[in-house]
Amino acid sequence: MHRIFRLSVVCISLIIAGCSLDEKDQTAGWTPEKIYAEAREQMDNLKYDKAVGLYEKLEGRATGTVLGQQAQLEKAYAQYKNDEPILATATLDRFIKLNPASPALDYAYFLKGIVNFNDDSGFFSSIVSQDISERDQMAAKDAFAAFKELVARFPNSKYSEDAKMRMQFILNNLSRSEIKVADFYFKKGAYVAAINRAQSTIAEYPDVPSNEEALKILIKSYEALGLTQLKNDIQRVFDSTYGKDKKVPAPTLPKLGTDEIKKPWYRIW
Repeated sequence: MHRIFRLSVVCISLIIAGCSLDEKDQTAGWTPEKIYAEAREQMDNLKYDKAVGLYEKLEGRATGTVLGQQAQLEKAYAQYKNDEPILATATLDRFIKLNPASPALDYAYFLKGIVNFNDDSGFFSSIVSQDISERDQMAAKDAFAAFKELVARFPNSKYSEDAKMRMQFILNNLSRSEIKVADFYFKKGAYVAAINRAQSTIAEYPDVPSNEEALKILIKSYEALGLTQLKNDIQRVFDSTYGKDKKVPAPTLPKLGTDEIKKPWYRIW
């Protein structure tokens, strides 16, 4: 019995050893530059999962170099394109922590914002027709935080203006999300709850176009409760802000400069 057991162990070991030989690292003799070139080729061929593996090998072999930093950033982009926003965000957080003086730190914050921004408004919305303001807002808030950090720390970055537009877009949609809740309360006859939600929305997001709808809910709710004076007060505010020829357009979604995201901030050639 013991002999059979020992033979089984030996057989299993041989099988594992055989698998190990089959899985020999094909990049073992490659230079970091060759690994990088192969990773870029995989990216160009849209084989993001293979590119991620190559960038990880490059990270290990080029630790502490500019090329190693480049590998981290491009790995994050590959993870993002491979629909892995959580992994991409983790990669970028690690880059930011380990490379506080990197000349590409602004890009890292921008890409982190884009990853979360599009997690909320990009890939999924192309599959399911759904208002952005009706979806989970956590990703939007994470994107806003990354863009805000970028603008605060790197006001002259080439990514800052784009980040500012996205921040305004996010704020307006966060406000719209709250207004939809207020409108739900109003339609259910919960007028006090509708008033509270609309007021808190205006207080939290004071300078967004969607506040026009919040004021409308306040007007309707006060009217439904018979609070004429309050209704008239809000109506005056509404007329002075959103009266004839004063309509404020909602911020539009800026077009992402894909070339700016794809183009490495550092090139080895």
